[in-house]
Parts: sequence; C-alpha cells; structure tokens
Amino acid sequence: MGVFALGIELDGEGFHPEAWRRAAHTPDRLLTADTVRRRVAAAENAGFTFATFADSILPGRDLPGRIDAVTRAAFVAATTSTIGLVPTVATTYAEPFHTASQVASLDYASRGRAGWIAERVDDPRAAATWGRPPVRADADLAREQRDSIEVARRLWDSWEDDAVIRDVCSGRFLDRTKLHYIDFEGESFAVKGPAIVPRPPQGRPVVFGAEGEVDVRLVTAASVAAAIEVGAQARSAGGPLVVAELDVTLDIPGSSAAERFRSASDSLGRPRFSGSARELVALLTELSAHFDGVRLYPAVIDEDLPVLAQEVVPALLRHGVAHRPVPGSTLRTNLGLARPANRYATTH
Repeated sequence: MGVFALGIELDGEGFHPEAWRRAAHTPDRLLTADTVRRRVAAAENAGFTFATFADSILPGRDLPGRIDAVTRAAFVAATTSTIGLVPTVATTYAEPFHTASQVASLDYASRGRAGWIAERVDDPRAAATWGRPPVRADADLAREQRDSIEVARRLWDSWEDDAVIRDVCSGRFLDRTKLHYIDFEGESFAVKGPAIVPRPPQGRPVVFGAEGEVDVRLVTAASVAAAIEVGAQARSAGGPLVVAELDVTLDIPGSSAAERFRSASDSLGRPRFSGSARELVALLTELSAHFDGVRLYPAVIDEDLPVLAQEVVPALLRHGVAHRPVPGSTLRTNLGLARPANRYATTH
C-alpha cells in the first residue's frame, strides 16, 4: 500500500454555518495566535500529514476579516516539526513573483514542510480590490492559474541549490553563474527573475489544486461514489497525487452527529460524512484504496478535531492505513514525492 496522506482544513470555526456558536472560545478569540497554534498542535500531535488554511481577499459570511493564510502558516512553522503547512494563495490577480517568494519563505521557516493551494478567484469584487480588470472567462482563469504556477516553479529553480557560498575568507557569498533569468512572457504578465529567495529546501514546495499542472489534485464531488469515480479517472491519467475532500460531522460525548445538527447545512459541493469515529475509520480505509489521501473539513473544529485526534487518526495509524510524518522530513517526502531536479542547473 502506498502513502495515504491525512489532511485537515483549519480555517475559521468549521464548515457548518453555526460552527461559531459551538466554538470553545468567545468570538473575539478566533483570530488570535493562540487559537491557530492550539489547533495546529492538536492536528500535528494526532499524526495528520498536513494542515490547510483557506483564504480570500474578500470577507466570508462567517468571518468579517482574517489574517492571511500564509501568515498563519508561517506563525506556526516554528512551533511545529512534522506537519505540512499548506495555505491557499489565489492565482487570479495576485502577482506570481510575490506568491513564489511567500511560499519559498514559508518552506524555509518550516524547514521543508510548505505547500500551496493554487485557487482561482471568479468574484468580480476581488478584481476591484486588486485594482485590475475582472477575469471572468473560464479559459482566462485557467491561463492565469497555469501561468502563475509555472512562474512560481521557474522562480524556485532560478537559484541552483549550491548558489549560496558564504565564504567569509574570500568575501564571496554568492555564485552569480548559478542564478538564472526565467524570462517568462505570458498574456497577463511577464517575469524576468531571478527570485529574491534562494531555492527552497524542497526544491519546489508542493502545489495543490483542483485543476491544472499541480502535484496534488484535490477531488471534490457531490458524493463519495462520485468522488471515487473522478479520482479513478485522475489516477488513470497518471501525473499528480489524488486527494479526496470530505465534510465530517462526528458523534461527540453526549451528542450524536445527527443531534448536533438536525438540519443540513448549505451545500458545499463536497461529500458529507455524519456518524461515529468507527464508521469514519471504515470509510477512510475504503477511500485509501482509491486515493492517495484525504482532506477533512470538520463541521466544528473545536468539537470534531478532538475526536479525530483521539479516535480516528490513531486507529488509521494502528491499522497501517496511514503513517505518522517522519520528524525531520519534508512534506514532499511524507507524500511520497521526489525532490525535483533544477531545470536550470548545468553540469560543470
């Protein structure tokens, strides 16, 4: 059996619209550093492979504002040691040079545990916020995503691994022959390079996304059966790892999943599980035969994460379905991905 990665989304209070009512803190504590640190620490101690952090330049229905995802991930980088940290950074409107620099810096801060969820933005209000004309056509959104990912990867390669010398005696700190222009020309932007951050510890941080040339394909469907079908098509085509997305509402002490939320929440386009920890373990074990991993969206983070950490993840580790991340290893290693060669490196 190959690697089966366990991911968890830790943005906000949970996917359910009423999650804030059941949080373990007062509303004013949501955006505090302690809340982020406590939740990520719980996920890491449980054995999750990676944690993700959603983001938007626009306020959501349950969040009047938020600290951006990269900042949240960078904050917990120094207090964690094994869990991958994967923020969302939009590819539409954002400058890919800045995105590449942010994610590379996160990879250094986390010692090789950074990822990036590349996500389209089709809301015209985002264009106004960025001060750019709206991008609405599907082909244009896809092109900006493709170009942004390509530019980031080229910039991460624009420094060869041994470009930094740090020879105090000779006064040489950089080998200029090992820095490269990327000379990218696209329809929306052009980037010459090189990057302002040396090549990241992973070579290239792991790129997640629902589409495009990514390292990890995130599969969303209306049901588990539909997700398995989509995942099978993606795996048969070869290429990226395939990770299923799943909403989770669990039985908790004193309250069953059905009792916690008797009415269904708004449809989010993801398969939904509601039940006991044992039933979820059985479902994830089944999914491990079809996917390379799963990303879980708790209904209420403060209620569902403890059950995941105490009952679900330990059972999966005990049965060999998943494996605890190895201390000192990179996110790429824990996902079973090889470190990519530098496209600009030459043999001297």
